[in-house]
Amino acid sequence: MSEQKTVRFIITRQDNPDSAPYEEEFVLPYRPNMNVISSLMEIRRNPVNAKGEKTTPVTWDMNCLEEVCGACSMVINGKPRQSCSALVDKLEQPIRLAPMRTFPVVRDLQVDRSRMFDSLKKVKAWIPIDGTYDLGEGPRMPEKKRQWAYELSKCMTCGVCLEACPNVNSKSSFIGPAPLSQVRLFNAHPTGAMNKDERLEAIMGDGGLANCGNSQNCVQSCPKGIPLTTSIAALNRATTFQMFKNFFGSDNMVD
Repeated sequence: MSEQKTVRFIITRQDNPDSAPYEEEFVLPYRPNMNVISSLMEIRRNPVNAKGEKTTPVTWDMNCLEEVCGACSMVINGKPRQSCSALVDKLEQPIRLAPMRTFPVVRDLQVDRSRMFDSLKKVKAWIPIDGTYDLGEGPRMPEKKRQWAYELSKCMTCGVCLEACPNVNSKSSFIGPAPLSQVRLFNAHPTGAMNKDERLEAIMGDGGLANCGNSQNCVQSCPKGIPLTTSIAALNRATTFQMFKNFFGSDNMVD
């Protein structure tokens, strides 16, 4: 009788934010179409490690399970990505899972992504509209602009681009590629453009565009294929114009 096929996982675990990380190995029976999330669910259902010892269930974040919410980001075999779309059949074994180290670890594979959401607040990544009354139809975007703006809108704040960027770390205030791209997205919107200067000012200071090292890891790692480096280049042009506008005064500038 042939031996049953198994899948090996080596998971970096951490009991709390202040404790030291350690590795724990798990072996699961192989099933067709397994992904990392379904494997973690199986470990949670029966938390027994490769030594046969009962252990605590592994902690991680998840939500949509279809690469839309961005919650299940982690480092898989050395690369940050979504665990819901990581198929076991396409991964080299043993499969190594670790938390994204750009963000503080809460427990095991679960991290606190507040840094990224605080950056989105800093750049005002929304379109503020006062009141709840009917304002009627808003201005339409030209079709060509709408098409590339739609690509930017696919961002699911997964944090993968920040994890891949060498300039985003505990010693840097760089807000990272995702918030920068959102500046371009909301400045392109006819209504969002009302706050264009405010957003550009936010990325012209400490932690903004000047901190980008142009490694281009972000665009290579983005699970949605968002043209992040194109956005950064466009913002460099926009902030240069904003700088001259600030220096000479808007009344003396001609678009």
